[in-house]
Amino acid sequence: MNCLKKLALCLILGQGAVSHADVRVSGDVQQPVSTAFKPGMRLLDVIVQAQPDPEGYWRAGAWLHEPEMEKQTRLKVGVLFDLKMLQRGALLNNNHELASLATRLFEDFRQLQVTGRKVVMLDPVALEVGFAHNYLLSDGDRVMYPARANSVTVLGAVEQDCVLPYQPLQEVRDYLDLCPRLKEAESDFLWLIQPDGTYKQVAIAAWNREDGAYAVAGSRILVPVRNDNPDLPTPDLNEQLAQFLATQPLAEVAP
Repeated sequence: MNCLKKLALCLILGQGAVSHADVRVSGDVQQPVSTAFKPGMRLLDVIVQAQPDPEGYWRAGAWLHEPEMEKQTRLKVGVLFDLKMLQRGALLNNNHELASLATRLFEDFRQLQVTGRKVVMLDPVALEVGFAHNYLLSDGDRVMYPARANSVTVLGAVEQDCVLPYQPLQEVRDYLDLCPRLKEAESDFLWLIQPDGTYKQVAIAAWNREDGAYAVAGSRILVPVRNDNPDLPTPDLNEQLAQFLATQPLAEVAP
């Protein structure tokens, strides 16, 4: 690992070094739970105590799992490092628009928390039926059931982030019509981050257009940065941006 990345990783790990003494379930539940961790405790053990709202937005539920924290910290360090490299390379090439975008994205992602989110369906019925997904918990784990969302957010290489009304069965690419892109944006693809923590690349150009790709309520659409300049070697940047965004749960309380 690059020396600068190692230093950044140590700083972030140090900032995040806090002690945990319980497992919590919060958000859109009838009875929030905060209970002492016991070895052998599983997801369903605490979820049934919390009694999630039967009409809640379960698909957006998030399991924040302590063992995932270090891996995601490394991911964040890599993202910030590549954004800084993109910024410096753009300045060297007198591309001030790209440098400004890289700076803005750096600040936005720097403020995002490392969550430890692990993708799993948090429907209590599904967990009870499918025991294989009723995973063991770790000390300090948290389960969140966010409020139901009614919007889709477009961010990345756009003039400014856009929070747009969710439209059922609207193609994901159509949301871009309402959120002006920058000339530094990648025009062939976008990244769709669903509220369940999954993400995928979607083709949107005339020559490769992918039909049937829909956003659901609470989705985020990342407009990628065009980074095909061989002097700016950050080929995995956009996928890593999407990957880190996917670790960010929706808010527990509707804004």
